[in-house]
Amino acid sequence: MHIVTLQDPSSELEAQFVPDAGMIGISLTDTGVELLGQRGGLDAYVAAGKTMGIPILYPWANRLGANTYTAEGTTVTLTAGQHGVRTDPNGLPIHGVLAAYPNWRVTHESANELIAEVDFGDQDLLASFPFPHRLALTVTLFERTLRLRTSVTPSGDRAVPLCFGFHPYLQLPDVPRDQWIIETPPLRHLKLDRQGLPTGETAHQSAITEPLGDKVFDDGYDEVAEGAVFAVSGGGRRIEVHYEQGYAAAQIFAPSSESVVCFEPMTAPTDALRRGGYPTAEPGGWGVAQFSIRV
Repeated sequence: MHIVTLQDPSSELEAQFVPDAGMIGISLTDTGVELLGQRGGLDAYVAAGKTMGIPILYPWANRLGANTYTAEGTTVTLTAGQHGVRTDPNGLPIHGVLAAYPNWRVTHESANELIAEVDFGDQDLLASFPFPHRLALTVTLFERTLRLRTSVTPSGDRAVPLCFGFHPYLQLPDVPRDQWIIETPPLRHLKLDRQGLPTGETAHQSAITEPLGDKVFDDGYDEVAEGAVFAVSGGGRRIEVHYEQGYAAAQIFAPSSESVVCFEPMTAPTDALRRGGYPTAEPGGWGVAQFSIRV
């Protein structure tokens, strides 16, 4: 597989993406220090969809509450192991259908920019998400900032639900996990059930700046303001995730078993494809979402 390496012209920041494996970001290094959690690595992602680095979760982020959903007047039944559908330990469809998807087409590649797209008109893709469109991802690395801009352009006469997201695994490898300082903006916390699905109960959460310590997160949020900033810092290094446009929901993930923290930008909360409340890209227009990671 062709690995594209991007170099920040203003610093020693370097990023790597693999278009042949779902346009996943597999590395972000600063003076040679790896800042993305590698977990099982690229091989495990390609073989089994086990996430690492910065994977795109498309066309839905996180899990759905059942294997059937109705969106824009169309009912779809998903089958595990078919048409890109993967499931979590509870058997719920998770993270969409583009894990390690090989048919991204690179339309531009330079020293610090990569653009690739997917034609979501393929029958295999439409079987799981029957809304024809073109999906494009633009990645740039400039002034110590890795920016990912996603655009969705309907190619038919149907609106396209926007329920996608990304799962950036961040790490500070030279600092013990319990010494990491995490920061979040004001958010609305979504109470989740044992399957990780919103119960409908919510609570306001003020901005926080606190040590990660031994805390464990797998929490959902919405009412994320445009321009909101999440961060992890320690050992003289700070990594910020900026929700620049189109990401009104988030998931924070920090398991006890790994030294990673994820501030996952999402265009809609978990299970919105089934429950509604998501934005759409309308025919004749397009939908755009953008976030960045600043080191």
